[in-house]
Amino acid sequence: MHRAQSPPRKYEEYAYVLDFNPRGKSSTVRGRDGIIITAIGEDRLTLLEVLGVPNSTFDVGERIYIGKEGRTKVLSVLGKLEYEHISSSAQSELRGVVENIVTHNETRFVDYLNNARPLTPRIHALELIPGIGKTYMKIMLEEREKKAFASYADLQERVGFKEPIKHISERIMDEITGESRMNLFVKK
Repeated sequence: MHRAQSPPRKYEEYAYVLDFNPRGKSSTVRGRDGIIITAIGEDRLTLLEVLGVPNSTFDVGERIYIGKEGRTKVLSVLGKLEYEHISSSAQSELRGVVENIVTHNETRFVDYLNNARPLTPRIHALELIPGIGKTYMKIMLEEREKKAFASYADLQERVGFKEPIKHISERIMDEITGESRMNLFVKK
């Protein structure tokens, strides 16, 4: 019997800076110091510790390339961080940066809403997003049967669900801070 190959591990290509210390010490890799950046990965939405190239400058909220090939400002991704271990300034920047990610990756999140399925016979993935109760969920399911949602605005217009970016961001925050048991968006 021949075993199926496990899919290659997915690495982040981009991350957003939440905080950085120009003369920091790594909390994930012993003995590493330099420009220590706390960031959130754009795709998997995990908190990361990143080592910056000496003398490079970073801004909070900046999107930085952390992929395998051709990094310019990043030496290495040191490891994953837990929410309770990041600085209070990184914690306070997080919501704004998450909202920025949800805003700029509209297609990805609208696709999620178009394709979300029940998680158990009693709970639908859509219901786990704050602001979507049984009523909105029912309308969303009916509307997406007719035609997939094209954008946040389309969703808002057809369903009456206000501020989808804010609500999706809130769900992501709950997942990052560990307040939710099930993750829809954050990949551990």
